[in-house]
Formats: sequence, C-alpha cells, structure tokens
Amino acid sequence: MKMRIKIIGPDGQIKADTKGDKYVRLVYPAAYEEGDTITVYSNVPGYIILCAEDSIIPVFGYLKSEYSLIVPFGEKRASYSPKSFCGNTHLLYARNAEDWEMKQYRNLALNPLDNHGNTGFFPHVQANIETRGESVFAARNAIDGNTASEGHGPWPYESWGINKRDDAEIKINFGQKVFIDRLIFTLRADFPHDNWWKQAKITFSDNSELTPAFQKGGLPQEFLLSPKTVEWLIMSNMEKDETDPSPFPALVQLEVFGKPA
Repeated sequence: MKMRIKIIGPDGQIKADTKGDKYVRLVYPAAYEEGDTITVYSNVPGYIILCAEDSIIPVFGYLKSEYSLIVPFGEKRASYSPKSFCGNTHLLYARNAEDWEMKQYRNLALNPLDNHGNTGFFPHVQANIETRGESVFAARNAIDGNTASEGHGPWPYESWGINKRDDAEIKINFGQKVFIDRLIFTLRADFPHDNWWKQAKITFSDNSELTPAFQKGGLPQEFLLSPKTVEWLIMSNMEKDETDPSPFPALVQLEVFGKPA
C-alpha cells in the first residue's frame, strides 16, 4: 500500500507533502490558515491507522478513496477540543493496520475525523437533519468517541441534534462488510433542557431490525445483537417521552462493536 499525506492551502497550492509505503509521517512546522485542507490517499483500499490531528486519538478506519478534511475554524471548531488544530507544529501520520489489529474486537463506529465532506474514510455518518446546521449538533459528533452527556453545545458537550424533527434519522456506513454483535447508545441528559427517547428502530443492511428500549439518563446503554454481517445501519423512529415538556432529545454517542468481516 502506497500512501500520501498533503496539506493544501486555500489557493490550491501544496504546502506540505509526504509519501511512502505502509507508513507515512508529516511534521508541519506552521500554523494552519483558514481554508487549509488535509488529504490522505492510498493507491489501494484498506484498513489504516490515521492521525490527522495530534490532539485527536488515531483512528482505525477503512480508507476506500482519498480522505479530505478542511481544517475547522470559527464555529466549525466548536465541536473539537480547544487544543485541536492549534499551534505552530502539527504531527500527522498514516500506516497500514496490522493483521493482529484487524482481529481485535472494538468500536467499529469510532471516527472523530469524520466530516461532511468525507467520502473516502470509514466509518462515515450522515443524517437527514442537524440542528440549525451548527457543528455542535452535527451527525459526526455521534461517532467521535466523546460520551460527555450532561450538557449541550460546544465541546465536550457536542451531540447530534435533530431540531425537534420526528422523522430524524442517522446512518453509519462502515465502508465494507463488518461483523457486529453489540450496540451502545449514550443519550444526551442535560435535564431539564432535554427530553429523551424511550425507544428507537435500528435497521441493518441485512434487512434485520432492532427496537432498543432506553432508560432516562446519560450513561451508556448496551444492547446485544444476534451476530450479523452488515455494511451500514440506520437509527430512526425515535419516540421521545411525551410526558416531558422539553422538545429537545439528542444523541451523544452510538457505538457499534465487532470486527472487520
């Protein structure tokens, strides 16, 4: 596998570039400017370990095609730690995932590097609504690994907000087939500001379904599955507590445990 990492300026000029076999590393000795883009490329699809920002945990993901991240500034940075993308020195790297790493049981939905423009690095999440289009309520927050649930708004209380929509749904795409047997949900619990979902419907790509019933609270809630091989899942048909006057239920985190198929 040949890989390449580039930092491209807003004018399209390449500011930094590195390439190599199986492992590439880039030290960028400058501050990011608004409009800079980080791109990662491989000549063949495969599982990699990617660090595109040294304040964010490296991500075990499936690189199917080129991955791009526009460095967040302003409101777009509110859903990240204040330490992220700051300073005058940045360390980025990517490497092949080892065979022994492929066999590890883990959260296959975890990708804090996901973003709206991501079409190449999986898992990737999409939703039919995000509250007011604000980054602190974006779908990507539901797979960023952060389970702080006692507030709402900027990091560490970012979440997927549904703007009071009854038909809200969110989809996690794994990029290829994975073997799963466990889901863990963390609902937002900024009471009394928040409502909460009593249940939801989970539809899997193999046409099976699950209807988890939730408890009120902000701790992770675990549900075991009949083991299945899937490429994606959708969460929909969420039913909020009709006795709660708040119109604001939200999802903090959806974890999907298993292994690459």
